[in-house]
Amino acid sequence: QASQEELKAAYRRLCMLYHPDKHRDPELKTQAERLFNLVHQAYEVLSDPQTRAIYDIYGRRGLEMEGWEVVERKRTAAEIREEFERLQREREERRLQQRTNPKGTISVGIDATDLFDRYDEEYEDVPGSSFPQIEINKMHISQSIEAPLTSTDTAILSGNLSTQNGNGGGSINLALRRVTSAKGWGELEFGAGDLHGPLFGLKIFRNLTPRCFITTNCALQFSSRGVRPGLTTVLARNLDKNTMGYLQWRWGIQSAMNTSIVRDTKTSHFTVAMQLGIPHSFMMVSYQHKFQDEDQTRVKGSLKVGFFGTIVEYGAERKISRHSVLGATVSVGVPQGVSLKIKLNRASQTYFFPVHLTDQLLPSAVFYATVGPLVIYFAMHRLVIKPYLRAQKERELEKQRESTASDILQKKQEAEAAVRLMQESVRRIIEAEEARMGLIVVNAWYGKFVNDNSRKNEKVKVIDVTVPLQCLVKDSKLILTEASKAGLPGFYDPCVGEEKSLKVLYQFRGVLHQVMSADNEALRIPKQ
Repeated sequence: QASQEELKAAYRRLCMLYHPDKHRDPELKTQAERLFNLVHQAYEVLSDPQTRAIYDIYGRRGLEMEGWEVVERKRTAAEIREEFERLQREREERRLQQRTNPKGTISVGIDATDLFDRYDEEYEDVPGSSFPQIEINKMHISQSIEAPLTSTDTAILSGNLSTQNGNGGGSINLALRRVTSAKGWGELEFGAGDLHGPLFGLKIFRNLTPRCFITTNCALQFSSRGVRPGLTTVLARNLDKNTMGYLQWRWGIQSAMNTSIVRDTKTSHFTVAMQLGIPHSFMMVSYQHKFQDEDQTRVKGSLKVGFFGTIVEYGAERKISRHSVLGATVSVGVPQGVSLKIKLNRASQTYFFPVHLTDQLLPSAVFYATVGPLVIYFAMHRLVIKPYLRAQKERELEKQRESTASDILQKKQEAEAAVRLMQESVRRIIEAEEARMGLIVVNAWYGKFVNDNSRKNEKVKVIDVTVPLQCLVKDSKLILTEASKAGLPGFYDPCVGEEKSLKVLYQFRGVLHQVMSADNEALRIPKQ
């Protein structure tokens, strides 16, 4: 938001500070020339409305983007933003053919009922009966990839294989999707399998209003019993900012009508649904609480009541690494029994392990299904996951330090040179501030501070920035904007990739004060 007058004033001030003619020492003169040139380059960018608009919106990467030389000058910021996005689209289109979006699911069903449903009298004379039998009774594998053909057309190839109790089959599908406009798209689907025969389908999505859309899916399934048509229509509407309402009608195989309301906020997710259909009719309520922690922990529970019985589910999920989310859900139902469902999402791949524990409502099964995963998770998190993530972070930081070592060294030399060049100006500023009982920076440090006892083994990495901060004091005020302080004159990054803060001990009206500010946090002292 700086005006041209403010830019000129700052430019003149830095020019006076770094002008080579003001320094007689040959080494200081050389350092001043380099810093003076950097200030001049910055002013050239910011004093030109076009380059300033590019820099304000996109930073250095915007200035480095190819193609700006053909852009008509004297454009507004909005027009420049539009031009940048056009150039980005062109670059994306050139890489379009190389992109796919692979998604996959692996599900392994485990039958562990022998752990709880055993009767000793039946096993007395059976060799090896002292060991419960746990076996895999079903598996499902599916995979899909997308192949963009043009900016509006996409081909999607998918396949799946399933097996249960020794019987199985698979299918393969090809879908062609075209985006017809900003309001909708259409998709043709062709499939074949060894269980159901050929499949032809048509899916259409359309925005009816800014708050309402409809999806229709028609399908023809060919089999030995003849042609089996199917139709599914979903009408959805935004009820408010965080709430969606859905109406679904399904005709054909397992015909049903379903209505649901979904409310999704920053801290919670709530769903209520009711279905009338053949063979299943039910009512369902579910709630999920989202904790605002770095691990994105979520706790959920649901109740489902229908013709098939009653099912209560509860569970939790948590982020265990940058791309992985681990979750566990306990399902207790009549007549379904007790099951434990473990799910791992790794990027776009999902691994699902439903473990059926018992066909009865046994308190012991519910207890072990609840406590067992928690004990295993916390043990694994402490002994395996946490050390692994710590080592991975250290490797990434080391790699980042190595890749930026030369650049950081140059920034450090520039900062040290700037501090030496500031000494005379700072002396005059301090004299003026002392005369008016104004703002004097007694001490200032920038970098990584360790205040938490749990991190007491970590090394403190800070640099002294007393002189650069005092140099920024004007009319007994120090104002820093919301940006990394590593870019300020006389500053550099002492700990690349780590969390940094600025700690300032200052005197104002003869009284000492202390303030701590995060790296990207705005700072204004003295405080009101």
